[in-house]
Amino acid sequence: MPYINIKVTDEQVTQEQKRQLIAGATQLVVDILNKNPKTTHVVIDEVPVENWGVNGKQYLGTKK
Repeated sequence: MPYINIKVTDEQVTQEQKRQLIAGATQLVVDILNKNPKTTHVVIDEVPVENWGVNGKQYLGTKK
């Protein structure tokens, strides 16, 4: 039973984008690992930009 965890910053990810991420990640494990999509779980965690860092610095993103 594959479990896929996707983490993104909380910068206005749309429901359609989430749907595409879930479908695409599921298809990836079906194609590459020959896993059953009915038992593949995908969770998307939206992380506040102030809790994200890159290159040793806090990422401020595009949120105002």
